[in-house]
Amino acid sequence: MRKEVRITGYGGQGVILSAHVLGKAATLFEGLEATMTQAFGPEARGSACSAQLVVSDEPIDYPYVRKVDVLVAMSQEGFDLYIDGLKEDGILLYEEDLVDLKEHAGRPNSFGVPATRIAEELGRRIVLNMAMLGFVAGMTDVVSAESVRKAIEDSVPPGTEELNLKAFEGGHGYGHDEERAGDRGRNIGDPVGA
Repeated sequence: MRKEVRITGYGGQGVILSAHVLGKAATLFEGLEATMTQAFGPEARGSACSAQLVVSDEPIDYPYVRKVDVLVAMSQEGFDLYIDGLKEDGILLYEEDLVDLKEHAGRPNSFGVPATRIAEELGRRIVLNMAMLGFVAGMTDVVSAESVRKAIEDSVPPGTEELNLKAFEGGHGYGHDEERAGDRGRNIGDPVGA
């Protein structure tokens, strides 16, 4: 089993931390192998950035993504840059207030979440990445929600655990909304429409 995930957005959204948390969840709490690579634009904040994560139950011989199973897009620029690298049957998870799918509207296995609004309702827009991680855990089988919760507690600054976990739960709950019951829980690698 090899799962390839790309998380993209702009600097300041917590893209790299998101991939770090998923990788930690996989390795420390599920006993899997994981590698993470990252790329930034020329500016630290506001420019496109991405983090690539490979998760496997075997040693990883090539640490870079080839064709992405899950694309998590938190900005328009990131979406535009990386949508073509998503497998035909891959899963697209996107911040619905920041990403316009344009000609990709109606693409199978595409799911939006208002991660920024979830974070703003908690009073801290900065935790939108944790809301997005909750959505990832609710909509895919990359790693379990419980492992991600543990990794969040182990990765965020002391004193912010509760806020970050609330954001995670908001995104996770959105992924498990009853109206989406027919769409959620798709395993990576299932045929399109499964």
